[in-house]
Amino acid sequence: MASNRIIRINEEVKRELAGVIRELKDPRVPIMTSVVAVNVTNDLRYAKVYVSVLGDETVKKEALKGLKAAAGFARREVSRRVNLRVSPELIFELDSSIEHGAHINEIIQNLD
Repeated sequence: MASNRIIRINEEVKRELAGVIRELKDPRVPIMTSVVAVNVTNDLRYAKVYVSVLGDETVKKEALKGLKAAAGFARREVSRRVNLRVSPELIFELDSSIEHGAHINEIIQNLD
């Protein structure tokens, strides 16, 4: 189980990273990109960032490429905003939980 410190760090990195992604000027990253969750390792070396992108598969793949290209900039900005001894390396992954939930909601609505 994660300690309270790691949970707080996850939330802090998530909040600051969402702000950094909103400020990106890369046209591949759409405005409707949201950070769903962040999992930082116990040694604070790596942070797996789960992002949700609104759009079709090509938009999602391009957004992921844009985020991976901007990972160094995002890491620097997060390290400036969050006071940590070590700035974690950001690993971006697509998360489809929001779309999955919307699909389940649609199925439930169609049952009536």
